[in-house]
Amino acid sequence: MSIPSSTQSAPSEPQFNIRNPLPLSATQEQQVKEIYYKRVRGYCGPEIKAFAECARGRTFTTTWVCREQRLAMNSCMLAHAKPEELDRAREEWFAGREARRREREEAEAAVEKRREEVIRMMKGDQEKNKR
Repeated sequence: MSIPSSTQSAPSEPQFNIRNPLPLSATQEQQVKEIYYKRVRGYCGPEIKAFAECARGRTFTTTWVCREQRLAMNSCMLAHAKPEELDRAREEWFAGREARRREREEAEAAVEKRREEVIRMMKGDQEKNKR
């Protein structure tokens, strides 16, 4: 006689993100990461600038001389480099996706228009040469 175990749970269904339904390619993920890092650097701009000013003109002594600025910069980066921030960067990427698609289509249409214009000019030249 088998007793049902209460520790067994129902198989979990895969979770889908409704806002971002598509898996991203490596290139797209890299674009998301660039947005993410840019945002984190934006939050920590003063700390990064202070460390850069301290490190200017120094070599291996930077580690000891600029320790306070380095720790402030790193703690700021760690404070803002959270998964939630990556999610916001991903949402920003998806929001700009439609604009990038539209720009690409406009560029392709301009190339096609120019190609047709060149073909028309070539046909006109051929007609002139036949006469």
